[in-house]
Amino acid sequence: MISMYSASRLARRFCATLASAPATIVGEASAAAAASTRKTAKKNRSVYKKLSNLGSKVGKMEETLNKLSVEGVPIVKHDLVRYAKDLRKNRIPQRALEVFEWMEKKEIAFTGSDHAIRLDLIAKTKGLEAAESYFNTLDPSSKNRSSYGALLNCYCVERDEDKAKSHFDEMADLNLVTNSLPYNNLMAMYLRLGQYDKVPSLVAVMKEKNISPCAITYSMWIQSCGSLNDLDGVERVIEEMGECSSWDTFANLASIYAKAGLYGKAEAALKSLEEKMDPHKRDSFHFLISLYAGISKPTEVYRVWELLKKRHPKVNNSSSLAMIQALSRLNDFEGIKKVFKEWESTCWTYDMRVANVMISSYLKENMYEEAEAVFDGAVKKCKGQLSKGRQLLMVYLLKNDQADLALKHLETAVADQDKNWSWSSELIGSFFLHFEKSKDVEGAEELCKTLAKWSPLGSESYTLLVKTYVAAERACHGMRERLKEDGIEIDDEMEGLLSKICP
Repeated sequence: MISMYSASRLARRFCATLASAPATIVGEASAAAAASTRKTAKKNRSVYKKLSNLGSKVGKMEETLNKLSVEGVPIVKHDLVRYAKDLRKNRIPQRALEVFEWMEKKEIAFTGSDHAIRLDLIAKTKGLEAAESYFNTLDPSSKNRSSYGALLNCYCVERDEDKAKSHFDEMADLNLVTNSLPYNNLMAMYLRLGQYDKVPSLVAVMKEKNISPCAITYSMWIQSCGSLNDLDGVERVIEEMGECSSWDTFANLASIYAKAGLYGKAEAALKSLEEKMDPHKRDSFHFLISLYAGISKPTEVYRVWELLKKRHPKVNNSSSLAMIQALSRLNDFEGIKKVFKEWESTCWTYDMRVANVMISSYLKENMYEEAEAVFDGAVKKCKGQLSKGRQLLMVYLLKNDQADLALKHLETAVADQDKNWSWSSELIGSFFLHFEKSKDVEGAEELCKTLAKWSPLGSESYTLLVKTYVAAERACHGMRERLKEDGIEIDDEMEGLLSKICP
């Protein structure tokens, strides 16, 4: 965050210098340069849009890039690498990798940094073994800090501790561990593995090697101390950081104090956080709103919400979602209704996540008709996933012994061929539990018939069905054959159940 502010100040100073320069310098040449820059940016956006919308058809990337080249669209290496980075950033790694594959066919030379990006993409799309193979085929000059570091990151992301440690040791032997980044990779892995005590040990090793911790190092060190409930350790790290404390520092600190129930200290950390926040970033406000809700400070939640609306008058879906989720945590039902109504009247695109909070809130108040009305309205307006909202309604109906209405919702989802629909194990378990308690074999079979229209029944669903037969003390002599036809393996539990309904 500090570097961002510094960059901003430098940019303003740079612009001020240009503004005060003689007119002869800023005249036609500057206007032409600005026009050229805008034209290039527009071209890059156009090309990226084509590449990101190619779909899943094999060969489309190569075909598209070849066509652009034939049409005379300037395609230079710098732009190609940037397209690949943007595709990766937007979680389209396969297409990003295809950009590099096209570059290779055109015999465009790769730097160590290029190899590092490609190696990461290979790991994401083809797996760790493929990434290792690619690394092993690199010539010695390309096996530098970047490519070694990329493979280390792959090991750490996959939580392969043995390979990560071995690779790190090899990097150390080659004098490639000269900054905090490799250590940070290991620390991130240990945090994912829940081995929090290894992070402080790595920090100690870094210091022995005269490698200074960076902001990310400090952040993970604080997280590890917090996870170990070592609040004294957390405060020692903060003290060591001194003036280097950043937004992330106080964000971590506030979260740790809140989790420990030290709400006074958490609030103090949040106040420090506000002093260092970037008001241009909505996420900063979202985080504050969420954490103030977490320490039960509704007044502060509303205060930050008003600051957010003042700084960003066009409230987007993410901001409304952050606020409505915070109010849900505070059980502020009237506040939820107010924010939802404001959002629904102004939103450009209908976000089902916001509607789901409203549906859930109505159901908590046993206001089913109002919850269903929100869902029905969303069906007309939302192009996204509806399954979460539908499941909220069904679970509520099942808990209130209205399985017939819940089953109608399920049948509607299947009949609509909603490809975004995916039922949760909790939902299916709730259906079967109702049928088992009421000894309703017919209802359970109707559920299975509906589920089978969408996807073949698995062993879990069959187990729950058979339990319903057992509870109802009903025989089903053809059940073994059904299981065999659907490829369901009969384990000890299933065998015990089957012995009671089809001996």
